[in-house]
Amino acid sequence: MSQLRLNPLTGRWVTIASGRDDRPRELARDRAPVQADPSLPCPFCRGNEEATPPALETYDRKGEWVVRVVPNRYPAFIGEGPLQVNNLGPVFTQADASGIHEVLVFTPEHDASWADLDDAQAAVTMAALRDRMEAHARRPHIRYTQAIVNHGREAGASLEHPHGQLLGIPFVPGEIAEEEAGFRRFEGSCVICATIEAEEAAGHRVVHADDRVLVVCPFWSGTPYEMLVMPRAHEVHIVDAAPPDVSAVGRAVRDVLARLRATLGDVAYNVVFHTAPHRHSGPFHWHVHVLPRVTTVAGFEQGTGVMIDVVAPEMAARHLAVTS
Repeated sequence: MSQLRLNPLTGRWVTIASGRDDRPRELARDRAPVQADPSLPCPFCRGNEEATPPALETYDRKGEWVVRVVPNRYPAFIGEGPLQVNNLGPVFTQADASGIHEVLVFTPEHDASWADLDDAQAAVTMAALRDRMEAHARRPHIRYTQAIVNHGREAGASLEHPHGQLLGIPFVPGEIAEEEAGFRRFEGSCVICATIEAEEAAGHRVVHADDRVLVVCPFWSGTPYEMLVMPRAHEVHIVDAAPPDVSAVGRAVRDVLARLRATLGDVAYNVVFHTAPHRHSGPFHWHVHVLPRVTTVAGFEQGTGVMIDVVAPEMAARHLAVTS
């Protein structure tokens, strides 16, 4: 029988309608090619640095770069101005999309992914992400920075070389505003800290656990094999987290993505980093969402905002644990 489960972070209901619990490979699918012509030179590979705008940050090892941050050549947000709203009519409101749009090239290896990073590479990648968020926070017109990794064309990637993006925007997006409201509703405690305690006690949705990070397929999963990566140390902003905790999150993301690949194959996914808006003091607890793209968002989900998960998170965690 299907169940409704409430996501305390957003206040939204999700539907658990499991029908493929024992057949994870039925959801497996090969990623579609990202680039129409893979023979074209890759702008993110070593030796092609002139194909991108000059790097904003470069992290080197033994005289060669291992992580680069460059401006996005086709930015969705650009400009220094604050959000200035213009009302053009009773239902027509617009503003300039000012902000920052950067690309985080987190490995020089063209055919790798986050799942293939070694410990040192995961640490420097997370350090670069944290450093850029700190730089964005110093810009008064940037209110929030969203860090993402899109893996596969179905997840929105437009270049095959593994990379992430950082988008500094002049407003607080609705998803984050809803999560902030979720933290405020959870009076007397932090919803992420409470989730860590409750999920660890339950045990059957845990995918990864160490002394700094817990990863679960959350009770309120809206999509199959969705994972929530939670640092144990309570910090509102990633920029305030201790470097060992930031590095540990990068390793945990690496490990669970490797398990996802071993379970379902090289499926498309999004990795979404959520931290409190710049200059907000909370309540919040930074965390990471891992969202595999193995099913299609159909009309009901689009029309209602209620996600349907066809693999119960308890079973998804069991499938992922088998690969450990």
